[in-house]
Amino acid sequence: MPDWWDDVELWVAQLPFALQFTLVMAVLLPLCVVAAWLIDRGVDWGIHFARARFGRTRAEHPLGSRAKTDS
Repeated sequence: MPDWWDDVELWVAQLPFALQFTLVMAVLLPLCVVAAWLIDRGVDWGIHFARARFGRTRAEHPLGSRAKTDS
């Protein structure tokens, strides 16, 4: 691991907790939002690919829709 990373780690460790929390949230929150967005896009792509490849079955209904019954 590079030496500069050890200096940054020591600097952060010596900060008061409130500043540590603020700094970590300022860095991690955007990274987590981007990661969640990428995962969401990947799952959407996977579902789209699977439906295009395998088709939709008759038993599937979109959420919130009512299944038509013959009774």
